[in-house]
Amino acid sequence: MKFRVERDVLGEAVSWVARSLPTRPVVPVLSGMLVEADAGGLTLSCFDYEVSARVEVPAEVGEPGVALVPGRLLAEIVRNLPPAHVEVASAADTIMLMCGSAEFALVSLALEEYPRLPELPGAVGTADGGSLAVAAAQVVPSASRDDTLPMLTGVCLDFDGDMMTLAATDRYRMAVAKISWEPAEDGIRSTALVPARTLADIAKSAGSGSPVTIAFSQPATGDARSADGMISFAGGGRRLTARLIGGEFLKYESRFPAEYGCSADLPAGPFTEAVRRVSLVADRVSPVQLAFRPDTVVIEARSDGRARAVESVSCLLTGAEQTISFNPHYLLDGLAAAALGAHRRAEDDDAGDQDAGRIRLEFTSPAKPALITWADDDRPSRAFRYLVVPLRAPAPA
Repeated sequence: MKFRVERDVLGEAVSWVARSLPTRPVVPVLSGMLVEADAGGLTLSCFDYEVSARVEVPAEVGEPGVALVPGRLLAEIVRNLPPAHVEVASAADTIMLMCGSAEFALVSLALEEYPRLPELPGAVGTADGGSLAVAAAQVVPSASRDDTLPMLTGVCLDFDGDMMTLAATDRYRMAVAKISWEPAEDGIRSTALVPARTLADIAKSAGSGSPVTIAFSQPATGDARSADGMISFAGGGRRLTARLIGGEFLKYESRFPAEYGCSADLPAGPFTEAVRRVSLVADRVSPVQLAFRPDTVVIEARSDGRARAVESVSCLLTGAEQTISFNPHYLLDGLAAAALGAHRRAEDDDAGDQDAGRIRLEFTSPAKPALITWADDDRPSRAFRYLVVPLRAPAPA
C-alpha cells in the first residue's frame, strides 16, 4: 500500500473516525483503524460490534492495499504533523508515515482478526444535514447517562410521514424536536431508539444543505424490545452506523400538559445571560429561583448562606404571580437548545441574531413541570419543546 494525501484532509478524517473507537476494547484488535487505499481514494473505518464509522477522502494512490493500524496513536500523530503532504507506505508488518522531515513507523495489527464492517441497512429517507444536526444537538443533552436504564440513554427517532421527531429524557427533563425530511416511501410510520452518543456525533459532523441518508433495520424477530436492529447515517463521504437500543421508548407526547396556568415571555439573550451569571453561586444542589411579577422576573441563587446572587430581567407575564425554582444546568440547557433552533431558522431566513427573540416559559405551579419554547410571532414554536421538572426551593435563611 502506498498513497499521498493532504495533512488537513487526513487529520479531519482520522479524528472523526477515532471518536468512534472504543475506550476499553474487548479485544486489542478493536482499537485499530482500518486504512484502505484503492483507485477511488482513501477509506478509513472502525468497528467494535456496536458502532462503526467510515469516511472516504481523496488521495493519490500509488499502490492499493489494506492495513490495520493503532487508531488513537494514528490520530495523535496526524494531529501533530507539520504543514506538508503526508505519504504513507506499508512494508511487511510496518506502516511508514512521512510528513516533511517527520517520519513514523507503526506496527500494524492482525488484519485477519478484525471483524467485517456491518452491511448497510435499507434506506428509509433523507434529511437536511443542518436541520438534523440542530435537532440532535437540542435533544441529546436531555438523554440519561445512567447505563442501568439503557432505554433512557438513547434518543427516540419517530418517523411519521414527512415529519421526524427526536425525543430524549432523563426523567427530570424532556426535549422534543421536529424536523421535516423526505421518506423513501409515502406513509412511513416507524421508530428507532438510537444511542445518544451516535446522535451527538451526527450533530458535530453534519453540514447544512448536505443531505443525510438515514437507513435502519428493525430486529429480525420483529420484537421491538430486541437490540438486533441497526441504524446508519450517511452523507458527505461519511457513514456512521450503530446498534439500536432494545426497548420501547415512553409515550412522550402524553407527558406534555394540554395547557398551563401561566406564561412568561422573556428576552432570550438578557434572560439567558442573567441566569448564567446568577447560577455561578449555586452549588450542586442549589436551585435558581425565578420570581415572576407582571413586568419583571427576579432571578436569585444562593449556596448554604456563603454566597448569593440576584438579577432582574423584564418579562411579560400572563397569569398569577408565582415563584418557581429549577436546576440551573437543566434550565440553561433548555434555554440554549431553544435558541439553537431559532438561530438555525434565522440563518435560513437571513433574519439576524436569535438573541433578539423571546423565550416563552409556561408553567402552572412550583411543583408541576414547566415548558420552554421559542416565541415566534407572539405564539410558541412547537418545532422544539423542553419540559423540565422544578426543584423544591430551600426555606429562606
